[in-house]
Amino acid sequence: MRELNYRHLGYFHAVAHDGNLTRTAERLNLSQSALSVQIRKLEERLGQSLFERRGRQLHLTEAGRIVLDHADAIFSAGEELLSALESAGRSRLALRVGALATLSRNFQMGFLAPVLGRDDVELVLRSGTTAELLHGLEALNLDIVLVQQPPLRDAVTPFVAHRLAEQRISLIGTPELLADSKASLAELLSRHPVVLPTLESSVRTDFDALCARLGLRPKIAAEVDDMAMMRLLAREGIGLAVLPPIVVKDELANGTLIERDHLPDIVERFFAVTVQRRFPNPLVSLLLGG
Repeated sequence: MRELNYRHLGYFHAVAHDGNLTRTAERLNLSQSALSVQIRKLEERLGQSLFERRGRQLHLTEAGRIVLDHADAIFSAGEELLSALESAGRSRLALRVGALATLSRNFQMGFLAPVLGRDDVELVLRSGTTAELLHGLEALNLDIVLVQQPPLRDAVTPFVAHRLAEQRISLIGTPELLADSKASLAELLSRHPVVLPTLESSVRTDFDALCARLGLRPKIAAEVDDMAMMRLLAREGIGLAVLPPIVVKDELANGTLIERDHLPDIVERFFAVTVQRRFPNPLVSLLLGG
């Protein structure tokens, strides 16, 4: 029976991700020569060279890339097993949720409602960019991620996107800015500056396309990647905000802000992204309605 030394594989895994033998040796508190010996033993066992040196950097060979793919799967499975067993031994279940910084807080609260306030649930919330969150999900540091666009997927990508909802996008402003109830959408966008999401947002892409169809180049008061800040700027009357009404539902209810026009063909979509796991967190299924 052929056997593999997983300690050697672990050293290879660390070096492959660092791309630098010296840095990995320092991190693992080993001498560089001792680490080189471990890698060489793995190469001898596999009968393949795993690295080639270019200057001071190590680069994977074709065989090295194949081994790294398998090593990633092996060590991810180990982390998943430990996480599952740790959760099973706790009286409280941990749920780690990642969400885009631009995502509506009100939407997040609604999505998390089934687990909020439960004594047996420890909820961890993290925000970041799509790339950061998906990396955390793939590394099993997050259980579920909330985004506005599903990630690209192919045969080797582990992500599963669950479409949750969509909501309309409207032009939101103070009563002073929207005092002329007869003004058309084009007139409002010509008269007043606008507060917009940043270019990475699908809502911004659709808004720019709408303005192009109308033959407009509105004055941009601010480009913001945080819904809470857009809400504050709208309340201050800095400009007309392009927002889903749910973000400012309290202000709309008390009259601080007014929803003027539903912007045609512009909606914000919400997706929950998970990865297939051998030991799935049961709270994820609860949130997804399973």
